Amino acid sequence: MPKQYDLKKDERYLQLLSQSFPTIADASTEIINLQAILNLPKGTEHFLADIHGEHEAFQHVLKNASGNIKRKVNEIFGDTLRESEKRNLCTLIYYPEQKLELVKQEEKELDDWYHIAIHQLVRVCRDVSSKYTRSKVRKSLPIDFSYIIQELLHEHSDDKDKTDYVSTIISTIISTGRADDFIIAISKVIQRLAIDQLHIMGDIYDRGPGAHIVMDILKNYHTWDITWGNHDILWMGACAGNDACICNVIRIALRYDNMDTIEDGYGINLIQLATFAMDTYGDDPCKEFKPKISQPDSIDDKSTLLIARMHKAISIIQFKIESQLIKRYPFWKMENRLLYEKIDYERGTIQIDGNEYKLSSCHFPTIDPKHPDKLTLEELALMERLHHSFTGSEKLREHILLQLRHGSMYKVVNNNLLYHASIPLNEDGTFKEIEIYPKIFASGKELLHKISGIIHRAFQPKMDTENLKERKYAIDYFLYLWCGPDSPLFDKAKMTTFERYFIKEKETHNEVKGYYFGFRDKEEIADSILDEFDVKGPNRHIINGHVPVHVVKGEKPIKANGKLMVIDGGFSQAYHKETGIAGYTLVYHSRGFELVQHEPFASQEDAIKRGIDIVSTTQIVEMNQRRLKVADMDKGTELKLQIEALEELLYAYQHGFITEQERKSRPKV
Repeated sequence: MPKQYDLKKDERYLQLLSQSFPTIADASTEIINLQAILNLPKGTEHFLADIHGEHEAFQHVLKNASGNIKRKVNEIFGDTLRESEKRNLCTLIYYPEQKLELVKQEEKELDDWYHIAIHQLVRVCRDVSSKYTRSKVRKSLPIDFSYIIQELLHEHSDDKDKTDYVSTIISTIISTGRADDFIIAISKVIQRLAIDQLHIMGDIYDRGPGAHIVMDILKNYHTWDITWGNHDILWMGACAGNDACICNVIRIALRYDNMDTIEDGYGINLIQLATFAMDTYGDDPCKEFKPKISQPDSIDDKSTLLIARMHKAISIIQFKIESQLIKRYPFWKMENRLLYEKIDYERGTIQIDGNEYKLSSCHFPTIDPKHPDKLTLEELALMERLHHSFTGSEKLREHILLQLRHGSMYKVVNNNLLYHASIPLNEDGTFKEIEIYPKIFASGKELLHKISGIIHRAFQPKMDTENLKERKYAIDYFLYLWCGPDSPLFDKAKMTTFERYFIKEKETHNEVKGYYFGFRDKEEIADSILDEFDVKGPNRHIINGHVPVHVVKGEKPIKANGKLMVIDGGFSQAYHKETGIAGYTLVYHSRGFELVQHEPFASQEDAIKRGIDIVSTTQIVEMNQRRLKVADMDKGTELKLQIEALEELLYAYQHGFITEQERKSRPKV
């Protein structure tokens, strides 16, 4: 039975659509094109989490597509190339500029090498481009070599009629001195086409040296999105002007002896903090605040002591400002963090949970026991300067706005639910209602929506009085998102930063996780969360970051009978001893899911000179009975709706409801 259309009802829409497709031929051609796209294999998606400023490892994982390029090279060349040759080819694809320099130093028959290398690269490029339309591939090509690469991709040298044609193209590339440029260009095309979409489950910032470099890489990356992590939120808060967040950002940087992102990346000067620290804590050894240094030989004792004093200075200020915010918003229910009020300054002890503990140090020259959360005039002046530096850094603001444009609290894509940390739950597994404003509660999906709204409000321009009030709360709320007990980005009873510095007893350091983390293994809980977020389909999943997977203790990244996957990237060197690995990345291609377990990345230099890749172990998580097509994905749903609309337009043309128009200009090819 032919489909019935209400043409009168849809007239306005059809008239607008007819402007883009003015004739029957145009509409028909577009339907054919879209139907064909539906039957292409789905593009490869790449899932990463918890990068933590490790820009070299991050860049390498992007370049090798978590082993996807290596897998392609092995499939194409099999036993026809030695392992060393395949390794060299992979390195050439990852780092073409640097590898070419090494080849020129070592290779005597350079023209022959160029011939072989270009032929190999064309074969790899042909393979990775095969699942895309010619139009999409064309858009990925550099202007200088667009025509040449298209010709090489669509002509085979084993076709006898085209052998000379292909060989001549390659010979001419070499003879005209463009071989290096061509190799660099096609290698970058391979990198670009190996991954169709990049998904990051939060935490670009903190611990490692190059969060700003990661953001610069992403700024130029073709397709990416991020579900914000707690460390991203902390930097957002600092950029928006939350002084407690500013203190935390600086404190973490000092803790890991890593000021690169703050000073070099964003041009924020910490000299005034150093001066204040020396003046205030110049006779304090600050042993609790010595930085965690991965390479002890890289820093002398004098510098270590200065960092420790700066670390203490900013920490003391942080706890004061946090106390002020906690008192301002009693509905946050964080009174247990007002620790300055629980100290006996004469005895050097503190009361926590009904128990008394000895402080490892009670040297607090800037704290007035009667008003412990009040900043001194010097601390106020310092914070004013730091506040101005963070809010005035153009590059930091550019990167944070980039995160806002590409990011969200959660994302549903291709039947997968992505978020960083947790969905707050009650003891019985139901969704926990969280008070986000006085007497305004939300849970589950609504909670994440409302939080996203608050985050965006913090970056809206100042307008009326009501807007200013909401904006002020939004800026303050970043602290709750960072360390609030029911924050979906934290979800622990408390953040025991103070205790870890000043109390030796380990029981005070414990941060009790929310119920979500105990329920992650249960399939029924995973199903209820997926239902809450309207994720449909038989093969639906939650993809989660945040908490490192302790492989050395036997923990598995696949939970809830395969419905939940934890892929903490484990890039941060600080976690390598704790987890035993350098984390996981997830690849979702047309044949299914592959979880890639990484060993620590040595260095970019080793990767180039010795061809040392990140050692990865691939675990097949889920393989499909048939190869997935675009039609099975979100993009397919979108294209099917477009086809339906075009079919109605075609019907309107054929039945004279809308008149074909003469095309005013030639269509774009």
